[in-house]
Amino acid sequence: MPLSDMLLALLVQALWGLNFVAAKLGVESLPPLLFTAIRFAIAAALVVPFVPRPRGRAWRGVIALSVTFGTLHFGVLFTALQHLDAATAAVIIQTGPPFSTLLGVLIFRETIGWRRILGLLLAFSGIVVIAGEPHLPAVTPVLMMLFAAFFWAVSNVIVKSTHDLPAIAVTGWLCLLAIPQLGLLSWWLEDGHLEALRAAPWQAWVGVVYTAIGASLIAHSLWYTLVRRHPLGVITPWGLMAPIIGMAAGMLLLGEPATWQKFVGGALTITGVAIIQIRGAARARRRRSTRIDHSGATRR
Repeated sequence: MPLSDMLLALLVQALWGLNFVAAKLGVESLPPLLFTAIRFAIAAALVVPFVPRPRGRAWRGVIALSVTFGTLHFGVLFTALQHLDAATAAVIIQTGPPFSTLLGVLIFRETIGWRRILGLLLAFSGIVVIAGEPHLPAVTPVLMMLFAAFFWAVSNVIVKSTHDLPAIAVTGWLCLLAIPQLGLLSWWLEDGHLEALRAAPWQAWVGVVYTAIGASLIAHSLWYTLVRRHPLGVITPWGLMAPIIGMAAGMLLLGEPATWQKFVGGALTITGVAIIQIRGAARARRRRSTRIDHSGATRR
């Protein structure tokens, strides 16, 4: 991997890590579901006019993603973030890959070895440690963040049905379709919308714009570029930088307390996720190699 691509990968992780700080600034001043709807409105406005419409099976996939990824992942994530430190949220949301592994076992009957089982145990034991953090107001926001991570994993299964549509188009259309869902939920569950919009400081609006453009459109576009250039096993470990940057940014920029629960729990969870992702990438390489060997044998 050339130095330019390594710097690009680091930039993407920095954009994603700082996303937790930006979102925290936003949801402290704006109702979180309203914040999410505005974020999606910005992203959709910048993307939908310039990308193709979904067709056939892709429409069903995008509609499903607008619920699982747009509302149940991001809507719940930002709602939980209103009650959590950015540093804590940056770690808990990393349980998405462990949930993906569990879904693979339950839905696709995949088998996992002892190393990935160890990764699962480490990842979730880290969350248990974090849940005992003395500055945590309640366990409910932690459970909500785990819920959001679970629906990130569900969305990874659904996104396979949209392979005929460019990734940026999937992002734009799911954002557009999620706006009325989040708007209705915000109207039902939240109040003080106009007052919050009027009183929101400039930092909150920077947070909205950053999450929509920097952490979503720019970061994802750069990441997909790297994924196309390099094997998954080379790219995957870079994803572990985002929670580390998120934790550091929360403590340094927002003045969040640095506790041993955050460090120990974060280390356990990130180590567990690293094992799962690296072993998963190795398994994918073996599968591709086996298919190539079988294809070559057939041609011969």
